[in-house]
This record gives sequence, C-alpha cells and structure tokens, in this order.
Amino acid sequence: MRHEQGAVHMAEGYARTTGKPGVVLVTSGPGATNAVTGLTDALMDLIPIIVLSGQVPTFLIGSDGFQEADTIGITRPCTKHNWLVKDTNALSQTIHRAFHVATTGRPGPVLVDIPKDVQFATGDYVGPKQLDLSSYQPAKKGDIEQITKLVELMEKAERPILYTGGGVINSGPAASQLLRELAEASGFPVTSTLMGLGPIRPAARTGSACWACTGFMKPIWRCMIAI
Repeated sequence: MRHEQGAVHMAEGYARTTGKPGVVLVTSGPGATNAVTGLTDALMDLIPIIVLSGQVPTFLIGSDGFQEADTIGITRPCTKHNWLVKDTNALSQTIHRAFHVATTGRPGPVLVDIPKDVQFATGDYVGPKQLDLSSYQPAKKGDIEQITKLVELMEKAERPILYTGGGVINSGPAASQLLRELAEASGFPVTSTLMGLGPIRPAARTGSACWACTGFMKPIWRCMIAI
C-alpha cells in the first residue's frame, strides 16, 4: 500500500470477512500517524486489528529524533489498548497479549510500538500458553437480572422495536440466528444501524437503517430495544 490509512482499512476488511484479526505494519512517525484514521474507524466499528509500528531506538525517545512521534500518546484515544516495548524479552508476550485483547470481549484495534534497537536485538520467546492474562477478564455472559428486567419491559411494551447493531454480526452466526428467532417469536419490527445490516432478511424487516440512524423513531416508538 502507498498509504498507511489504506493499509489499516484493508486489515479491517480482512477482519470483517474472515473473522480473524487483521495485522498492519507501519513505520515510525508519519507512518504511525497516518494509521490514526483507520484505528479510529476500527474502534468505532469494533473491528479487531493489530498495528505493529516502528519507533526510534529507545535511547533516542524524547529527543525529537528523525521520524519520532509520541505514537503511544497519539493512539491512546483510538485504540482499545497500546504498548511501547522497551525490552526485547517482553516482545513476544506483548504481541500475544495484543492479539488476546483485540479479539476478546468487545473487539477493537490495538497497537504495539517497537523501537528499532528492540527489533534488532535477540531475546527469549514466551508462548501464548505461558502468559498471565488475569489482568484482562472481560465479561462473557449477560447480567441475568438486567435480562429479566428487559423481558418484563418487552411484555409491557405498547409499540416496541428491535434496534440491532454490528455487535450481532461480530458475535458470529449463532447471534444472528438468535436475533431472527427473537424477532419471529416476539413479532417485533426490526431496524438496524448500517453496521448491523445482514442478520434479518429485508422481507422480514419493517424499518430502515438510515431512518434508524437519524433517530427519527424516538418520538414514534415507546420502547426501543437496542441489541
């Protein structure tokens, strides 16, 4: 690719079509800053990608060296998490941890900033099974009390609507099937965000993605169930 933004968007497309995380390699300074737009897009759309960025040698960080940029500070608002690796022995476990964070819980982009001297040095390899991931334990099951309250609201709703988003697609085919079963069993009309289009056949829908995105349904529907 001639531009890092395009490379990140390509990685997004790979992740969305294969279900696997996309990987991008960018150089230091402008290469990393060019990736910000793609990182922000992936963060908003919950797309798992891993960006490996170059950085000046550790002993030059903070000296305004050639093509140096505060990549960690710049990308902190637009990544799920980021790391600056200063020890080659920590490189392998950091990359394994980056893949774990990007693909578990709410998917999203992560970035690993690797200084030049860390790239050229040798170190010990640590496999994924040897990692301590206790510090990151995202919730994987719904809150049964909140789900019970939701069911009660659905039973009392006068004009309900199911408003679905991209999380249904990101959760896999089983989630899409459950959504179709819910819509069929409840008889509720379904509308989606642009990222949520796909699980429900157009013939089974009674809403419009663009109409839903603008928020015009708010004064019309008395119970909106966002999924």
